[in-house]
Amino acid sequence: MSVNETDSKGIVTIPSIYSLPETVERIQQTIRAKGLMLFAVIDHSGEAAKVGLKMQDAKLVLFGSPKAGTPLMVASPLIALDLPLKALIWKDSEGRVLVSYNSTAYLAERHSLPRDLTKNIAGIDAIIDSALSG
Repeated sequence: MSVNETDSKGIVTIPSIYSLPETVERIQQTIRAKGLMLFAVIDHSGEAAKVGLKMQDAKLVLFGSPKAGTPLMVASPLIALDLPLKALIWKDSEGRVLVSYNSTAYLAERHSLPRDLTKNIAGIDAIIDSALSG
């Protein structure tokens, strides 16, 4: 899969022109600016290093809105497995910084979401695009 496309598993991957820490910070700032909750940032590579393991730099940002997410979980309780929304900021084997997340269409299909509720998670594209734009 080339970057900036959705793969067959519903994962969108977009390159970032910023360093990994700067990309994480820009995404966090955009989340806050949109009035969403930043639930957590999980430092996968940092936690691996703490136990003596090495992996590519990777951080997972969890965010969303209880007001938007709750109706989704009422309509399709198993979507709670995919909420809050997540963005993985990581480096590939060539050292490129990438941002990956589940596409809205994938989540809607996976959980048979009613069309009128899909808009509740559709903003992830705009959040990532806004954070990565210069």
